[in-house]
Amino acid sequence: PQMEIPTDNPLTEEGIELGRFLFYEKRLSGDNSMSCASCHLIENAFSENQQFSIGIDGIAGNRNAMPLFNLGWEEFFFWDGRKNTLENQILEPVPNPIEMHQNWKQATNKLNADIVYRDRFERAFGEEGIDSIKVSKAIAQFLRTIISSSSKFDVMYKYEYNLPLTSPESDILQSIEVEEWAGYDLFKSLNGADCFHCHNGPLMRVNKFSNNGLDDAFSDLGRALVTNDPNDEGKFKVPSLRNIELTAPYMHDGRFSTLEEVIEHYSSGIHASSTIDP
Repeated sequence: PQMEIPTDNPLTEEGIELGRFLFYEKRLSGDNSMSCASCHLIENAFSENQQFSIGIDGIAGNRNAMPLFNLGWEEFFFWDGRKNTLENQILEPVPNPIEMHQNWKQATNKLNADIVYRDRFERAFGEEGIDSIKVSKAIAQFLRTIISSSSKFDVMYKYEYNLPLTSPESDILQSIEVEEWAGYDLFKSLNGADCFHCHNGPLMRVNKFSNNGLDDAFSDLGRALVTNDPNDEGKFKVPSLRNIELTAPYMHDGRFSTLEEVIEHYSSGIHASSTIDP
């Protein structure tokens, strides 16, 4: 679908370039040792291949780092959806005491001391000055360019719905194995795995929070921590399945190391509770 770009933060070449530099900028952390990319690695589809991330003070979080792609189509952010714009989400990790642990004034002072950054911000925003809002806007511009859209799944999806294929996509179509088509059929079959109810459409996810039966008692209340609604206990954002083989471990707490473990959970590991998804 068409990506909706905020009117107050249009994509520009200068803004995207600045955002990319800032995404890898370790001076945004209190001891200059951590950047956004420290927990969102390109080789893992901008996620991290360990259960919990470790901040600059050696403190571990309690949720798995989410991958960063197709964020321009998201309507809420973090596993509990506590932020409703990408720009607002970006503002949180820098001052977070278990992540980058630096107040925004100190972070922007470091950037202001660098003439190269002062020039880049002026080119990107058409005025002098660096502040947290401009930092978040630039990083958001960069993140909106990280798009996952070319895979066997896309070719299968387009073929199923009689959408035109490019010449390279037609070649991919010929390479798809019988077992892959069988898995695709199971994925979207009511009499099969029935995965598509939560992982549907080209983005491979529905826009909702769900309790998928991980526990019958919750050590992390998830969405309920935001809404204070008991009906939201144990519910977390439904993630996209794009790039899934690159983003292990799985679930909000990274409890599953392999996709086989994930499938086994849905086959035989469901725990019933009052908020479990039907």
